[in-house]
Amino acid sequence: MRIFFIGFGQAGGKIVDMFLEQDKKLGRNSFRGIAVNTARTDLMGLKHIDMKDRILIGQTVVKGHGVGTDNAMGAKVTFDEIDSIISAIDKRGTHDIDAFMIVAGLGGGTGSGGTPVLTRSLKKIYREPVYVLGILPAPEEGKLYSYNAARSLATLVKEADNTFIFDNSAWKNEGESIKSAFSRLNDEIVRRFGVLFRAGEVGSAGIGEMVVDSSEIINTLRGGGITSVGYAITEVVTKKPKKTVGGIFDGIKGSLRKKDATEEVLLGEDRTAKVISLVRRAMLGRLTLPCDFSSTERALVLVAGPPDELDRKGIEKAKSWVEENIAGVEVRGGDYPVNSNFVAAVVVLATVGNAPRIKELMEIARSTRDDAAKIEEKKPLSFEDEIEPLFE
Repeated sequence: MRIFFIGFGQAGGKIVDMFLEQDKKLGRNSFRGIAVNTARTDLMGLKHIDMKDRILIGQTVVKGHGVGTDNAMGAKVTFDEIDSIISAIDKRGTHDIDAFMIVAGLGGGTGSGGTPVLTRSLKKIYREPVYVLGILPAPEEGKLYSYNAARSLATLVKEADNTFIFDNSAWKNEGESIKSAFSRLNDEIVRRFGVLFRAGEVGSAGIGEMVVDSSEIINTLRGGGITSVGYAITEVVTKKPKKTVGGIFDGIKGSLRKKDATEEVLLGEDRTAKVISLVRRAMLGRLTLPCDFSSTERALVLVAGPPDELDRKGIEKAKSWVEENIAGVEVRGGDYPVNSNFVAAVVVLATVGNAPRIKELMEIARSTRDDAAKIEEKKPLSFEDEIEPLFE
């Protein structure tokens, strides 16, 4: 699947930079991307996005210093300079892409405010779907960040074709520094979505028996709303079956063949069980957004790894298990052969109906808004009747 990434703001730019780094390491050309920001220093810190693809906006307003946490200003600056962003996208080329993906932290100012504006513009101009990968701030980052995220998310679900959510609070480890936490979390994002969006590619390991191409992913995400992604990985431990012995042992070859056949069947059952277990771990483990998966409308199951490990029976049974556990009946799935010592499973839970973290975020936002209104109502200090000023 060919994705055009737009990294909006500091967090979005760093993550897109990592996607392009991964693409270069694998020697692929699946991803292309640009970075958009109001802060010059954030753009200068990127390593893998070309300088010509780093777009600084709002120079006349904020002088390249960013908008702070003012996402209303971020939206205004983006609206005023949307033509320059679209122009940069057109220069990179869009004729062969399957979808756009805007990546942004939703708690700040630039990405939080600008992403909904850009999403609406892209949908008006292009026919390809426009997805958003939004990073939720942890509650301890402050009420203002939660308020920004709630405002941005409430707008995005109406504008984007689908919104993937990654919740920082569900992934942060106790006692971990901010720098190491963000680096680890960004790596988690790139690993999961990198596997998902590369499905269907024809590489040295060949093409899968049950190909998950771009249309499968697009159809899974077509309902809009919010989507969460699960991921699990395990090492390859396949045992080779014993070889039969020829020559003087020809007389017992028949019995050896029966034993070999039994070992092959057991090995197949092991592979089936491994795939089912892996998919269960991906769905029941740590999701990008913790949610009640039984409220999910659609799902997609992808298993990636060496061709010998991609058991068709296991994938079909895993799909059936997922279908039994979600609200809808649409569960797509398939395999993605890669030369690796690991097998990975990705489960996409599309259009989630119940996510406690989102409800909590909205409650924090409402509380913050009400507190701000109360402060506005209080009469400020007045010096008008106290003493004459030095000058008018």
